[in-house]
Amino acid sequence: MVRRFVSSAQLLSDLLDRWEAGSAEGPLAYPDHTGFPDITSQDRFLRELEAAERVGAVSLTYAAGRRRGELKHVRLVNPERLYEHLGRNSAERQAADALRKAIAGSALAPALETAAREIADGWARRRRWCNLGPADWEGLRTALSLAQAVLEGRQLDQDYRTFSRRVSGDSKALERLETAVVSLLRRIVPLPSDADARSALATLGLERFGPPILLSGQFLLDGFRLPPHPIYFGLPPATAGRLRFPIVPAYVLTIENFASFNRHVSETDPERHGLTLYAGGYPSLAVQRALASISTALPSTVPFYHWSDIDPDGTWIFRTVEKAIGRRILPHLMTVELAEQHGDWPTRPNRLRRGEAEGSAIAELVDFLASDQAKYLEQEEIDPRMPLLPDKVDIGSASHP
Repeated sequence: MVRRFVSSAQLLSDLLDRWEAGSAEGPLAYPDHTGFPDITSQDRFLRELEAAERVGAVSLTYAAGRRRGELKHVRLVNPERLYEHLGRNSAERQAADALRKAIAGSALAPALETAAREIADGWARRRRWCNLGPADWEGLRTALSLAQAVLEGRQLDQDYRTFSRRVSGDSKALERLETAVVSLLRRIVPLPSDADARSALATLGLERFGPPILLSGQFLLDGFRLPPHPIYFGLPPATAGRLRFPIVPAYVLTIENFASFNRHVSETDPERHGLTLYAGGYPSLAVQRALASISTALPSTVPFYHWSDIDPDGTWIFRTVEKAIGRRILPHLMTVELAEQHGDWPTRPNRLRRGEAEGSAIAELVDFLASDQAKYLEQEEIDPRMPLLPDKVDIGSASHP
């Protein structure tokens, strides 16, 4: 739709905006002849455009025929002269100045400095980034500082606001800039693609107040046996190192979905033969440490499993748990066959690449999800089952159906 103007300043600025955005070579703008309040305003509009034409910034084209002499349109011919005529800096200059201020004196990882320069390139084309423009260079500077501090591990064992205050001098800066910080970090560290900013930061150790880890099984806490009759217990992740297991569990199963966790412990393993854990969806760094402590406390013969959605984030969670516990784990109810039988075609692109999970038990599923044949499946769609345990593990009547 053609935009029309009764203000010469707005018309000329629009020409520069569109030129900076790369939308047109020598863009055109049009007067709104029916919109002028009076003939005096129309005459002033024309005089101001003629002044821009005299300095070589624009050219004016007039109609012929019965509308002879009426201004038809204005074409941008020399952006630099129009910048000078309007007393305006180009978007490129604004972006360069903002970038200089944003990174001045900062010791940034090369990937973060590259990201900052790419953001400035977008600003030069009038494209905002994470709702920040060149006038918000201080926000970019703060986001870069917070991201750099995370890369250095300075967020560990700190809450959100303390970390933010110590890095930026503003306890609420991280909350305002979560999306920007995560966008920067995604370029460098693996993060779940569909997680919101706060959940993604939790996986790196940044939480306001970490949720408890939920456990179902037979174990001791500080030497005291917790009765297996409740469905599960909720414990702070930091207490995991105080757990002991007088009866070695037949298996350990971590579950992404809360409903699936409840169904498994109440329907599938009511006798608590195994140790089942709900890790809160995307496992925070505190939960990852808790899983590592539990893994260390159990014999290497205990099989570990993980059950997530069959989608890219489900495989990300699987590999995060696998890395945290430091031993091989097996996917539970996460197979290509289940996806093909019950799944749906994805509605969004994913960043998985074939071969990226090589060496992991989830590799086959990752390759499938990275292919054109991928189907996604939420784990709630599948009824819980006991893990398919090694033959040497005997849990009585509880077995894989």
